[in-house]
Amino acid sequence: MNGAEKMNSAMSEEPDALSVVNQLRDLAADPLNRRAIVQDQGCLPGLILFLDHPNPQVVHSALLALRYLAECRVNREKMKSELGMMLSLQNVIQKTTTPGETKLLASEVYDILQSSDMSDMDNVNEMNYRRRKAQFFLGSTNKRAKTVVLHIDGLDDSSRRNLCEEALLKIKGVISFTFQMAVQRCVVRIRSDLKAEALATAIASTKVMKAQQVVKSESGEEMLVPFQDTPVEVEQNTDLPEYLPEDESPTKEQDKAVSRVGSHPEDFDSRKNTVCLLFLALFLPAVFTA
Repeated sequence: MNGAEKMNSAMSEEPDALSVVNQLRDLAADPLNRRAIVQDQGCLPGLILFLDHPNPQVVHSALLALRYLAECRVNREKMKSELGMMLSLQNVIQKTTTPGETKLLASEVYDILQSSDMSDMDNVNEMNYRRRKAQFFLGSTNKRAKTVVLHIDGLDDSSRRNLCEEALLKIKGVISFTFQMAVQRCVVRIRSDLKAEALATAIASTKVMKAQQVVKSESGEEMLVPFQDTPVEVEQNTDLPEYLPEDESPTKEQDKAVSRVGSHPEDFDSRKNTVCLLFLALFLPAVFTA
């Protein structure tokens, strides 16, 4: 059954609020879908309407979806400014009939959105980096992975970080990495069979930075351990994708960068469109009567 047939089948039956919101919750559970969901014109308003549904399960599922979406930092400002969002969350929190667990979840979402601060450019840049590099990590596995913490001398501005990014992306076996610019550190997830020395060699190849490994002693104190000066052979990725530019518009090409792991972009679009069509069928006067 193709995407169009699935949509026609879904619309041929009377939609159920809980099944619809659960579908969107499941889509939002995948980090690679979250930006596309919030950018869609129908999904976010639909979730807000579900916060006023008489079925507590529907409300709780909608809150879970919002909580997932709020984990993506760049979504928070749009979510906070969406018409009715903050007021609906307050209503859920203040209702005497709201279950305790649901109140806690609503409070958590409210606090996250209320405290959102998009002036933190390091955090915004980090999310931009993850978005641009998403395709690179889709085929990576996190099985038998290990974490290496590096202190990088010379990692003191965005241009140096870009150099470091490109160097690490070339290494076969790197799963993901996160920068902590304030302390000149990089936390790298790598395959267990990849030596940490390979990371140091790649960073040294920039000619302007040098890495040391951060380890903890038996007493729990952090120590910096230098790598050997002799470079090790680094197996490089030869099939890096062409990344999107920083100022790309929300087009179909951008959707490819947020596709679900193990699926085609059109599969995600089909599921999202199905949910939006079900929203339209649900948001009739009769939707909140049962």
